[in-house]
Amino acid sequence: MSFALSPPRIFYGWYIVAGVFLVTMTTSGLAFYNLSILLAAFVAERGFPVGLASSATATFFIASGIGGAIAGRLVERIDARIVIATSAAAGALALASVGILTDVWQLYAFHIVFGLCNGGSGLVPLTTLVARWFSARRALAFSIASTGLSFGGIAVAPAAALLIEHLGLTGAAPWMALALSLGTLPVTLLMLSPRPAARGLKPDGAGPVIGRPPLPQPAIAFAEARRSRYFFAVSIAYLFLLGAQVGAIAHFYRLASLRTDLATAALALSVLAGSSTMGRLAGGWLMLWLPSHPFALALMAVQALGLAALAIAVNSVQILLGTVLFGITMGNSLMMHPLLLAERFGTRDYGRIYSTSQLMTMVGVAGCPTLIGLLYEASGSYVVPFLAASGLTLVGLAVLATFATPRR
Repeated sequence: MSFALSPPRIFYGWYIVAGVFLVTMTTSGLAFYNLSILLAAFVAERGFPVGLASSATATFFIASGIGGAIAGRLVERIDARIVIATSAAAGALALASVGILTDVWQLYAFHIVFGLCNGGSGLVPLTTLVARWFSARRALAFSIASTGLSFGGIAVAPAAALLIEHLGLTGAAPWMALALSLGTLPVTLLMLSPRPAARGLKPDGAGPVIGRPPLPQPAIAFAEARRSRYFFAVSIAYLFLLGAQVGAIAHFYRLASLRTDLATAALALSVLAGSSTMGRLAGGWLMLWLPSHPFALALMAVQALGLAALAIAVNSVQILLGTVLFGITMGNSLMMHPLLLAERFGTRDYGRIYSTSQLMTMVGVAGCPTLIGLLYEASGSYVVPFLAASGLTLVGLAVLATFATPRR
C-alpha cells in the first residue's frame, strides 16, 4: 500500500500580498511616480509656472490624505474591496481628463479629485488588509506587498513618460486611464479578501515562525492611541521624512533632465524605483531579526545623505549614485510608518489610526513639493531645495529618536 503526501497548502495571506503588490504597482506608477512626469508635462505643454504646478501637486497629497482618512473609517464598516475598486475606477476617469486640462482651476480640480481617489485605493485600505492577514510575519508581508510601489516606478512610470513624450498629454491620457483600470479592478475584486476569518483562517496561517519572535500583539483603541506621545512622535517624524521624500520625488525627474538629458532622467527614475525595490525587500528580510525603531532611524540618516548627494550632483554618474542612496530608503520608509503603528497599537483600529497619522503627515507631503518649487525659483537651481529636504529629514530623525520610545 502506498500513500501520497499532498503538498502543503499556501496560506491565502500570500495571495493577498500578491494582489496588493499588483494594485500598488499600478497606482504608484500612474499616480505617485507619475506626478513628477505630469508636473514636467504641465510646465512644458501647458505653460504653467513651476511654482504653480508644484502647488497643484501639493493639493493632490492633501486630498490623498483626506481620501485615506475616509477609507480608513470605511474599511472598518464595509468590505475593503468596495472602497478600493470604487476609488480606483473614479481615479481612472480623473486621469483620463488630463488630455483636456488647460486652465488653472482644472489643474487644481484634477489633482484634488485624483488625490481623493488615490487615497481611497492606496496604502491605508491596502495595508489594513495585509495587517489583518499577518502578525508575526507582518514586516516581511508589508515589504513584499509594498514593493509594488517600486515596481510601478520601474515598469509603469517610464512607460507613462514615453507615452507623454511621444503622444503628448492629450494622446497619452486615455491609455493611462485604461492601464489604471485594468491594473486595479480585476485584482481587487477577484483576489483580495477582507479578513482571514472570512475564509476560516487565522493571521499567518497560525504556523511556526522563523526569525525574531513576535511581541505580544496589542489591541489599542483609536481614542487611546491618538492621545499617546508615541502616536504624535511617529506622525510628526514622518511628516518631515515623507514630506522631504515626496517633495524630492516630485522634482526628481526635472532635476535629472536639467542636469543631464531626458534619456538619463528616465534611467534615473528607473534606478530610483529599482533601488527602492531592492532596499524594501532587504529591509523586510532584515526585520525578521532587527528591531524596528533603530532600523527606522538608520533609514532616515541614509535618506538625508542621499538627498544631499543629489543636491550637489553635477553629472550622470553623481546623479545615479545619489539616486541609489535615496532610493534604498524610499520603499522602506513608506513601509516603516504603518509598521511602527501596527506594532505599537495592533490591528483593532489600525485603519483609523494609520489613516489619521497619514493625514497628519500630509502637511509635510503637500507642502514640500511647493517649497522645493519656490526655493528653485528663488535660487535658480535645485541645490538649495534638495539641501533643505535633507535638513527636514534630519528633523524627523531627531523627533523619532527623542520622543518615540520603543515598546519593550
